[in-house]
Order: sequence, then structure tokens, then C-alpha cells
Amino acid sequence: MKLGPYTLPNHLFVAPMAGVTDRPFRQLCKRLGAGYAVSEMIASNAMLWNSPKTLRRANHDGEVEPISVQIAGADPDMMAEAALLNVDRGAQIIDINMGCPAKKVCNVASGSALLKDEVLVGRILERIVSSIKKDHPLVPVTLKIRTGWDRDNKNALNIARIAVNSGIEMLTIHGRTKADLYRGEAEYDTIAAVKAAINIPVVANGDINSPEKAAFVLQQTGADALMIGRAAQGRPWIFREILYFLETGEHLPAPKISEIQDIMNHHLLDHYSFYGEYAGVRTARKHIAWYCKGLKGSHVFKQHMNTIDDCQEQLKTVNHFFDSLKQESEHLIYLEAA
Repeated sequence: MKLGPYTLPNHLFVAPMAGVTDRPFRQLCKRLGAGYAVSEMIASNAMLWNSPKTLRRANHDGEVEPISVQIAGADPDMMAEAALLNVDRGAQIIDINMGCPAKKVCNVASGSALLKDEVLVGRILERIVSSIKKDHPLVPVTLKIRTGWDRDNKNALNIARIAVNSGIEMLTIHGRTKADLYRGEAEYDTIAAVKAAINIPVVANGDINSPEKAAFVLQQTGADALMIGRAAQGRPWIFREILYFLETGEHLPAPKISEIQDIMNHHLLDHYSFYGEYAGVRTARKHIAWYCKGLKGSHVFKQHMNTIDDCQEQLKTVNHFFDSLKQESEHLIYLEAA
């Protein structure tokens, strides 16, 4: 699949998720089969550009190319400035967030709240694309949206046409409205309608949590690619599982406990190095909880994990837990409700 000057190795993408898809997680997913990943959302507010959080999110040292950075905001000029700044900091693709349903984003008329104002959407897209193409003609600009504002106001088709006319080179659609948040099942008919109506690549997103579901969504939507978010939390090998199934129609064997332990060790060491001791041990807790979700004894283990404030002790405790599982079986056994 082509995106601007880049040939992507496959059509399975990692969704941008605030607090999750940092550089260590993106790198891990790419190593385990993802063909493309988008960074955590970076605010367009100039006052935040040099904050520790923004600088960390804009850190792409050693990252597998192409490097895609997602920006969010509601002011066309500020968004354009943010896009140019991130290109200067290493972004090779700029992605625009008009899909986030979080209150703190939508309350400032950003994210999916923008879908309610199609005129403003057009102004933002045109301003960003024209600014980027003027100085960086090879940098693609992409867009992520939802199917609409609410179930009675689905305007993804209108937004898609605005996007194409503005010079957007790829469109990702999460199969829910802004009002849906993450409730209920994703719907794919709107994605299919958009794909049939426009001539740029369309990426389907929402509830893709298994190889079979991936094949179903591709068939239902005709999408050029799939974007996977929550299903990769604690299961970054889902990308290679889906890729293998789509290519062969068969399932890869589930990873053994020892392999998952190796994956998690690699992830945690990279995570600690990226965040440092204080933030590293705390932000790692959610990843550890996702890796252990549903495993025998994980509830008590996670409670204990949340009391540990030292990276080395955390890593030692995690390995002790997985070593105890291996004593019973090398194969994963999910005994608790996932």
C-alpha cells in the first residue's frame, strides 16, 4: 500500500491512543506485524509545544519509518503551525484528529466535535494541507474521523468529500459516532459508503479484535486497510495473527507463556528507558495489567503490582508471576473473565 512516497509493508495499522501508543508501544507493534502506526495526539496549542508531555510524544528517535504524528485542535492557523513544527521534529506524515470523543478534547471544539461544523473542517484541512505542501511537498496529510456527530447526524460522506477536495491523502473512519463513544458495536455500512464514493485510501477502524473480524470488516467495507486500537493492548502480536490469517486462511498457534514473557520484558525495558524511573514504573502498570488480563491469579497479582514504585522490583515481580504460570503449563490458560 502506498501513502505519499512511502510503501507500507502491509495494511494493518496501529490506532493512535493517548497514553498508550507511545514510541515503545508503536515500535513493539511494528516488530510484531503492524505495517504502520500513528503517534499519540499532540495538541496544536503553542503554549504546550515544549511541555515535557508534548516533547516526549514528539520523540521519534530510532523509530521505524514512516513516522506519522497526529495533531489536534480547532484553529486552522494553529493547526497548520503545529503540523509544520512536527515535520521539523521528524514527522513524515501528518494525521489530523477529528475522531476523538473524549470530553476534554470535545469541550474545546476539537476532535470529533469538529464534525458538527463542516465549514470549519474544510478551513482546517485546506490550511494544513496548503502549509505542508508549500514547504514539504512529499509529506502526506491524512485524517481520522467518526461516522458523524450522533446516530441522527451521520455526515462522514460529506466530510470525506471535503477531505478529498482539500488534498487529504488517506481517510480513517472509526465506525461509531461521537455520541457513541466506545459503546455498542461498530457499524461498517458508512465506511463502505465512503469507500465507494471517494478515490483515496480508506482505513476501517472499530472493534477489530480477531483475525476473523478483520477479514469480515475488509469484506464488509472494501477498505484499503484496517486500524486496530484497544485489541492490541496487552496483545501486540494480534497484528501478525491477523496478517497470517488474511494471507493463509489459517491460524497461527497462540504464543506460549515464555514468548509473551520475552515480549513483555523487551517492552518494559524500553518503556523504563523512555519514561525514566518515576514515570516509567507508574505508566507501565496499565500495560502489565493488559498483558495479564484473564490469566490465573492475575487479580491478586495486579493489586500487588500497583503498590510497587521501583522499576527493577516491578520487572522482577512480573517475571516471577510468569515463571509461576510456566510451572503449570507453557500454554496460556485464561481462567478469569477477560
